[in-house]
Amino acid sequence: MNKGILICMFTIICGQLSLAQSDTAVIPLDEVVVTANRFPQKQQMTGKVLTVIPRSVIEKSGGMTVSELLNSYAGIAIAGANNNMGTNQDLYMRGAATGNSLLLLDGVPIYDVSTIGNTFDLNHFSLEQIERIEILKGAQSTVYGSDAVAGVINIITRRNTPGTIAAFGSMAAGSYGTFRGMAGIRGNLSKSSYQLSYQHNRSDGFSAAYDSSGKQGFDRDGSVQHAISAQAGGKFGQRIDWKANGLWGRYRTDLDGSAFRDERDFTADNINLQAGTGLAYTKERSSINVNYQFSLLDRTYLDDSAHVGGFATFSRDRYKGVSHFTEIYGRTGIGEKWELLAGLDHRRQQTDQTNFSISSYGPYSSALSSDSARINIFSAYASAFFRGENGFHLEAGGRFNRHSRFGDHTTFTFNPSFLWKNNWKFFFNISSAFKAPSLYQLYDAGVGEPALKPERSVTAETGLQYVSGKKDWQARLVFFARDIRDGIDFNYSDYRYFNYNRQRSGGLESESEYRKGRWSITQQYSFVAGQVNTVKYAYDPGSYTYIPSGDTTFNNLYRRPRHSMSLSAGYQAGQKLFLRLSARVVGMRYEPRFMDSPLELKPYQVVDIYGEYRVSKRAVFFADLRNILNATYFDVAGFNTRGRNFMSGLRFQF
Repeated sequence: MNKGILICMFTIICGQLSLAQSDTAVIPLDEVVVTANRFPQKQQMTGKVLTVIPRSVIEKSGGMTVSELLNSYAGIAIAGANNNMGTNQDLYMRGAATGNSLLLLDGVPIYDVSTIGNTFDLNHFSLEQIERIEILKGAQSTVYGSDAVAGVINIITRRNTPGTIAAFGSMAAGSYGTFRGMAGIRGNLSKSSYQLSYQHNRSDGFSAAYDSSGKQGFDRDGSVQHAISAQAGGKFGQRIDWKANGLWGRYRTDLDGSAFRDERDFTADNINLQAGTGLAYTKERSSINVNYQFSLLDRTYLDDSAHVGGFATFSRDRYKGVSHFTEIYGRTGIGEKWELLAGLDHRRQQTDQTNFSISSYGPYSSALSSDSARINIFSAYASAFFRGENGFHLEAGGRFNRHSRFGDHTTFTFNPSFLWKNNWKFFFNISSAFKAPSLYQLYDAGVGEPALKPERSVTAETGLQYVSGKKDWQARLVFFARDIRDGIDFNYSDYRYFNYNRQRSGGLESESEYRKGRWSITQQYSFVAGQVNTVKYAYDPGSYTYIPSGDTTFNNLYRRPRHSMSLSAGYQAGQKLFLRLSARVVGMRYEPRFMDSPLELKPYQVVDIYGEYRVSKRAVFFADLRNILNATYFDVAGFNTRGRNFMSGLRFQF
């Protein structure tokens, strides 16, 4: 019945489309982007697969989190995006594993080097802090280094508009006792601009773990978050721009023991500190950029176990990661048709980790110290760009990496494209990437392996993009295939990490946007399939251990749906009222289970309604009704997702 309702709703909306007048698309091929090659250029000038989420879309996503918004775009699946607030969220891009997609903050790579896979917690970001998001798919290690195996996501923070002084903010409240509030100020001083904001989020939440019987009385798991963001920038003379930014955030969240298991006094305290500065010198077609970024992530898990829901009666685990990133890069024009990009960067990473627990077997402790758990990566890269008069464009480049533990490694990219009549763009890309092993995988005393090599991949993609002459319709179709070797896996016979896995995957993505008068319709579809070849284990009762028993191939990618689709239809009802109906359809997934067949997770459909009303030039009221059909589903087996829920509030500026 839910499917029938969904089809009817979209049939009615699409049937009205022919009554409207022509308008302009939001993101045409001449949109200026920065993520593709580290310098501003029109999207039509690059053959890379790049999607832009502009501020206009972000503002009309008032009830969403960053993860929920990203989850609606082709090629991205975030397990946990619709779970309880504060849930750790696993980002999968194009079927690649977590940690194989690189997160950028204003173009600079950021990691949490205290985690097993270097994955950064998306809970630390709020849409109110973001000006735009650029999603760049495909192997991007030549420009961005380690972890850019499936692509990069560049979160570009908000900046002040020259000549304006304003106070701004938002307030919203909704289901599960949720409240979000933000206030800030932006302005100018001489040749400089600044922005400062504070955000507070809280939620009573619901039980993170699923109570399969419905009779066990699982408690709610709440969350409280504070965040401060500051940016400043300006000019030295006519040619030198400077910038500085800082982001501090802290959130505390209640946790449960595990899937299907409650825990009433288990909490996580998460601290994030990002600070950076940079200079840019520009003269005609040449520029030089220097950037530095400091990152500190500090997580503490405390289970004081007045309610004993697991093995230990007390546990306290702390994970602290520190990273420094320094780079210098430049680009210059050579003649009328060539440009050259070249750069150097250095990454220094270290972690301190302590674990202490008490169980019926007595106390247990372990530690990983930054005295030994540290690495340095030095890299040099260069790319050349050719732009012919007949619409032919070409990018080719390479990168050299020197890792203080595993040694040298290189990557490459080769990317020709052809633009025909400023409407059609054909592109092909073959490129390699790598993911360096994490500090935990290298140095942990119990399971680490110092001899680990990086995961290596080669990706090929080809596609076609079209923008109509009136720019009221645009569409893109992409096919891709990826081969990852030396995948890092856990060896259950000697309980250490090792290089063994091989993953082959491929798929297609289609994206389109159609605008006519007051109507706008967008569509995102992804298909991804693959297989992983790894070790097969059998339990040996004589030694009470698992022993290798050959190889095995899994013909699926766990927690990643083969098919997913998002549809959205918006209507501007006059100058003040905007309405949008959207739906997301997610196909079957598999949940991994060790020494057991995988668990099948059923497909699901979610329908949302969003509306906003412009009260005045300076204030907008919005309401976001999500999962209106109250679908019950699981992104991760044993953990609840949000049922029918809402957020409503006010966005303002003075």
